[in-house]
Amino acid sequence: METRYFALIVGIRFLLVGLLGFVPNFLQPPPPGAPDMVVSMGYGFLFGIFPVNILHNLVHLIIGGWGILAYGQDHTARFFSQSLTGIYGVLAVMGLIPLLNVTFGLIPIYGYDVGLHAITAAVAAYFGFSQKRHVEMPART
Repeated sequence: METRYFALIVGIRFLLVGLLGFVPNFLQPPPPGAPDMVVSMGYGFLFGIFPVNILHNLVHLIIGGWGILAYGQDHTARFFSQSLTGIYGVLAVMGLIPLLNVTFGLIPIYGYDVGLHAITAAVAAYFGFSQKRHVEMPART
């Protein structure tokens, strides 16, 4: 798969997950002992597994839209993938550190989110840094 299609697929996935986070039927209340959040609107566990809130959902929507837009050209898809590597790598590490794993009470990034963020960063690194670059040839006149 080339980097452009990775950006498109990831973009659609993030967009869908962001939208599902707003659907109450897909959320379960946080379990007892879950960290308190300053932004508690929409705070719950998506599919009963992944902690989300309204800000988390909005971040997913933004990244989803970015991925879909990045699909247009190889260099924008590569930049998207490389950026995703850094962003989600940092989020995976933050998810392991108390206080940072709730981004100061704004966005929950703990629990199974940590593994998902690490996997996202690793796959994005493959597509952002390991894939062959496609050289576009100018049109013949």
